[in-house]
Amino acid sequence: MDSRIETQTAADPPMDPARARLVSLAAERGVSLSALSGLLGRNAAYLQQFVRKGSPRKLEENDRRTLAEFFGVDEAELGAPPRETVLTVGAGAPARAADWADIPRLPLGASAGAGTLARDVAPVDRLRFSGRWLRQQGLEPVMLSVIEVEGDSMEPTLRDGDEILVDRSPRPLRAGLHVIRLDDVLLVKRLEPGAAGTLRVISDNPAYPRMERRAEDVAVVGRVVWKGGRI
Repeated sequence: MDSRIETQTAADPPMDPARARLVSLAAERGVSLSALSGLLGRNAAYLQQFVRKGSPRKLEENDRRTLAEFFGVDEAELGAPPRETVLTVGAGAPARAADWADIPRLPLGASAGAGTLARDVAPVDRLRFSGRWLRQQGLEPVMLSVIEVEGDSMEPTLRDGDEILVDRSPRPLRAGLHVIRLDDVLLVKRLEPGAAGTLRVISDNPAYPRMERRAEDVAVVGRVVWKGGRI
């Protein structure tokens, strides 16, 4: 890391907790602020100026989210305001606060057809879910992502263009819909236990053949826990 960001001079503004936390996280990960600026699509001096000169005064929302996801921390540690609350009022019901979780939408497709290459990329958008609903489902927002289905091999369960919510939490594998990496391709398929040491990789569309592969050849990215799409 560039040692110039490690100390302050008399001309520098006091380092607030968000800036200090960013410097600490970068040091722990062993990544420079200039490299992190590049991750955000900014010029190399962007985060150095943010830390040392207080310019910008605060990180833009998308930049803050990208950094929080990169480091695996809550956005509040990088200066996010308290979680948004809204008042919901039903007929004859008292007003109550509802919290929300913005889940990243990743710019890659889990193929339900011939397959697409998996890439590690930054999110391009967010899809908002009720925090209460996620907790009821036993889901942690930090372990979730939304991706788009490509192809027709999972019809009628999943159609081309559907959005799926993928839970990457480490859990014992059980039968159901999963996003997997198989032969360096990202797929969404139904998994079932096969013969000893194998998994059945199933397309719901009967026009596509079933496969049986060694379990060690199937990298399970996460379980599909929700779907949405246009009517």
